Amino acid sequence: MKKLLLLSFPSNLTGEPITYTLIKNYDLKINILRASIDYNIEGSLFLEVEGEGEKLDLSIEYLKIKGIKVKVINTAIRIDEDKCVNCGACTAICEVAAITMDKNWKINFHKDRCLDCKLCIKACPVRAIRSIV
Repeated sequence: MKKLLLLSFPSNLTGEPITYTLIKNYDLKINILRASIDYNIEGSLFLEVEGEGEKLDLSIEYLKIKGIKVKVINTAIRIDEDKCVNCGACTAICEVAAITMDKNWKINFHKDRCLDCKLCIKACPVRAIRSIV
C-alpha cells in the first residue's frame, strides 16, 4: 500500500530521525518528495510512503502521538477540466507519464505516478494545473 503524507512538525522535533524511525520500526519504504526543515524552528515533509497496510497505519499513529500533524494527500496536483484545452504541453514535460493523452486527445492524470515535481504547472499555458500541497 502507498500513501502520500504531508507531515508538519514543531521545533522540538526538527532534530529527530523521523524517516529513519519509520523505515526501521515500521519497515516502510520512504521517498521524500519535498522537505523544508529549519532546525529548532519547524519542519515539513512531503513523503511517498509504501508498506503493509497495518504497519503504515501504525506509523501514522506513531507520528501523531509524537506531535506531528499528518495529512494524507490523495494527489499532489489538480487539473481544472474547465480551463484545460487539452494542448498536451503538460504531457511533454512529465517524465513519469503521470499526465497522458488518450486516443481522443483528452488529458488523463494518473495520481499514482505523480512525483510532485510541479513541472506540469509551469508548462501549462492556460494555468489549468495547480498544486494542492
